[in-house]
Amino acid sequence: MSEWTKSSWRSKPRIQMPDYPDQEALHAVEGQLSRYPVLVFAGEARRLKQHLGAASRGEAFLLQGGDCAESFEQFSSDMIRDTFKVMLQMAIVLTHGAKVPVIKLGRMAGQFAKPRSAATETVDGVELPSYRGDIINELEFTEAARIPDPAKMLRAYTQAAATLNLIRAFSTGGYADVHEVHRWTLGFTDGEKAEKYREIANRISDTLDFMAAAGVTSETAHTLQSVEFYTSHEALLLEYEEALCRQESQTGKWLAGSGHMIWIGDRTRQPDGAHVEFARGVQNPIGLKCGPSMTSDDLKRLMATLNPDNEAGRLTLIARFGAGAVGDHLPRLIKTVEEEGANVVWTCDAMHGNTIKASNGYKTRPFDSVLREVREFFAVHAAEGTVPGGVHFEMTGQDVTECTGGLREVSFEDLSDRYHTACDPRLNANQSLELAFLVAEELSARRGNQAAKAG
Repeated sequence: MSEWTKSSWRSKPRIQMPDYPDQEALHAVEGQLSRYPVLVFAGEARRLKQHLGAASRGEAFLLQGGDCAESFEQFSSDMIRDTFKVMLQMAIVLTHGAKVPVIKLGRMAGQFAKPRSAATETVDGVELPSYRGDIINELEFTEAARIPDPAKMLRAYTQAAATLNLIRAFSTGGYADVHEVHRWTLGFTDGEKAEKYREIANRISDTLDFMAAAGVTSETAHTLQSVEFYTSHEALLLEYEEALCRQESQTGKWLAGSGHMIWIGDRTRQPDGAHVEFARGVQNPIGLKCGPSMTSDDLKRLMATLNPDNEAGRLTLIARFGAGAVGDHLPRLIKTVEEEGANVVWTCDAMHGNTIKASNGYKTRPFDSVLREVREFFAVHAAEGTVPGGVHFEMTGQDVTECTGGLREVSFEDLSDRYHTACDPRLNANQSLELAFLVAEELSARRGNQAAKAG
């Protein structure tokens, strides 16, 4: 394999990336970004990798969630806080079900660029380039708005830095206290429709009461007041990624300084492509989306390229097939991994294969389809005797109406009420927490089955 440099991706085929008309402006932005501080640190990325290694063995569980695409206009401290808050609530419920630590990994502080199914879109007979995320162009359907603008990378960096700053403050400043987080969750189970989840919430309360009686409180145990929270995004815009890629002076290894984990999308995972080339050379944990078109041969090549030392926690395979199709694809990919003896974390992206268009024209995702794919994912791993290492959701802490179903029974007619996403539909706060309770039931059942076999 040829020698890697942080710019060696430029000699590879590139897709889903913009062609900037003003190359001089692009080079100026790249130069400016390359002098900015990195957003994350190598020690943090290595610690996340250790946690993910535990998830690959069933000793931890990964919760990855957040925005479909972060927005410049909707950016606010309240939005960051609300998404952070609901992820903490989900994590407590999942920890109770799995009885292992839950890794909290946000789709935040970098999830600005989006791959698109078509290079252009047509409205009322007018054809323009597709919107590719705020880091590249604008959502407004005008010719000027759709021109790729490299200066948007600077704004994305500033927003990512502010997001990380607030997340770090929330994580260690007392906001993440486990007792407060659980009190928020108890509020969710107060409703009549949520009664079936109250038993789990009460068991968590009993556990916290027992710990307090034993002298383990927020005052005596710092770990009850703080959390480790990591960030991730799809490394789609490689000019941005290269500009924030730095070499550690002590180890000589390269770090993608834009986020703790970066992932490669299902549309950009060509083994000889630019995105795989960039990702193979950085020390961060790498995610790899695996859709229905992933072949066994491609998966073998990708695992060998992205994780040549077979390092635990280095590579997370994010399965996204759609409800009803998991059994058609996941078993053969699991077999491929087992044949290669590869160390991977298996997670379930139950969002991207379940997008439909409602009768009123809105893109949506039915809650029942999301849940069905998660359950199929667990069922296949149970049948194969392998470890389901995590779940991956597009979600927000806001009270949006973008996905149908859930306890509040969001209907097609409700979608227009609070449909705020710039790209794909997200689970709202209540749907996200409800899903966590249901996934916790799957984890608890898996643990029970393992105990029965051991007995």
